[in-house]
Amino acid sequence: MTDHRPLHRPQNPRSLRRRGFLTGTLGIIALSACAPQSRATGYLSPDDARIGEVEAARDTTGDTVTVALTAAASTLQIGGTTARTWSFGEIPAPVIRMTRGDRLKATVRNDLPEETTVHWHGLALRNDMDGVPGVTQDPIPAGGSYTYDFIAPQPGTYWFHPHVGTQLDRGLYGALIVDDPEEPLNYDRDWVIILDDWLDGVTATPDDVLTELSKGMGGMGGMDHGGMGGPMRMGNTLMGASSDVLGGDAGDVFYPHYLVNGRGPDDPETFDAKPGEKIRLRIINAGGDTAFRVALTGHRLTVTHTDGFPVEAGDAAVTDSLLIGMGERYDAIVTVGDGVFALVAEAEGKGARTHAVLRAGSGQVPGLDGDLDEFGSAPLAAEALTAAKAVALPQKRPDQELTIRLTGSMAKYDWAFDGKRFDHEKPLTNAWGISEGERVRVRFVNDTDMWHPIHLHGHTYQLADGGPRKDTSIVLPGATLTIDFDADNPGRWLTHCHNVYHGEAGMMGVIAYRA
Repeated sequence: MTDHRPLHRPQNPRSLRRRGFLTGTLGIIALSACAPQSRATGYLSPDDARIGEVEAARDTTGDTVTVALTAAASTLQIGGTTARTWSFGEIPAPVIRMTRGDRLKATVRNDLPEETTVHWHGLALRNDMDGVPGVTQDPIPAGGSYTYDFIAPQPGTYWFHPHVGTQLDRGLYGALIVDDPEEPLNYDRDWVIILDDWLDGVTATPDDVLTELSKGMGGMGGMDHGGMGGPMRMGNTLMGASSDVLGGDAGDVFYPHYLVNGRGPDDPETFDAKPGEKIRLRIINAGGDTAFRVALTGHRLTVTHTDGFPVEAGDAAVTDSLLIGMGERYDAIVTVGDGVFALVAEAEGKGARTHAVLRAGSGQVPGLDGDLDEFGSAPLAAEALTAAKAVALPQKRPDQELTIRLTGSMAKYDWAFDGKRFDHEKPLTNAWGISEGERVRVRFVNDTDMWHPIHLHGHTYQLADGGPRKDTSIVLPGATLTIDFDADNPGRWLTHCHNVYHGEAGMMGVIAYRA
């Protein structure tokens, strides 16, 4: 676990200033070589001058954080098992930490046997740095390198991962923390928590899993598996993973390990604190097919942020446990008691738990088998929260409304938007066009029998009726997720299911700005 120095007040308050236009222009020239070659008439391209103009207008500290990442094959110890996988040297990768308005220059060296990219999940960054092959850049070839260069426009808890095939379900990920130079919260310690489900190099590779899933499950795809006596492994798939809070089927991939910061429950990471200290928990779900129910034994969590943006304080933000889907992030504050406690992450509906340890006194780690008091009631979900007034979108009638239907089934494994599976070779074929300056309302209508964590790149939206600001949200079976966002970050932006197997099967699409 990552323990940073006490943060009673802002760490390094730095004045922000407007970035010079020349700097932004040079960035376009230097990086345009990796822009996608395909262009679609009527839509902005990632190397359009407008993208550079918006970047040049961002507030900046003038400081640069320089990072080098090498994606390569590696042998790691995962939950007591030796696994041959792909990583940036360790899992998770070391935390990248910067301040809002800083410039990040991250050079990625690709020593993998296939192409890759890095997506900076949740940041409303410049379009040509978003890391989506064929949409915002050409992928980094094997043996090649690429430098991501952008200003961090807003503070919060974010993360990075590849956007090529099923690489997300390997070890190529890490946290990106953007500190607020005017941080209003008071806390003593800062704990970065990355949750993951793991199979790569242990039972199969993610590509093997996608191949198996893509065969479909015939008439079993629409079954209610809740009566099968619990989850049952069938090859690399999992039948009977059922959750009431997820509307039925909890997930369909068998994982032998669940991890907190790369470590399993047999060798948990341990975090030390003193009784009475306040800890900021930054919880990230980097999993491929698993929602986690999270609690800290003996404590209640006060949620402060969703996906990087603050929420209103009050009783609705205080909870015994959280439900966090793939790609989501929650920040919470806890005041530490005296003793030894466990941060428990339960793989929702899959009958497995992992944990880390918090030591703030003497004693033993509490027993984690059987029922936990913190899991006795329903976990907090995003819909219960309200955006803080400072970040709530102003009231405005939508200029454009889109309806995107989530379609497909486990039977045929034909996940898609509007019945049209995404074509990586022609990503803009069914794009939804929007115009800069519009207030856009999107309704994601889930016509399937399964839940989907939907992620929108390049923007942070607000849930309907004053809900929280987010970029990734769980859409339950038969439900509709209504979101509003301001079209203030021009380019081509992917939206997709963050279940990596659903996305790769076809549940992706592009929201593109008109030229």
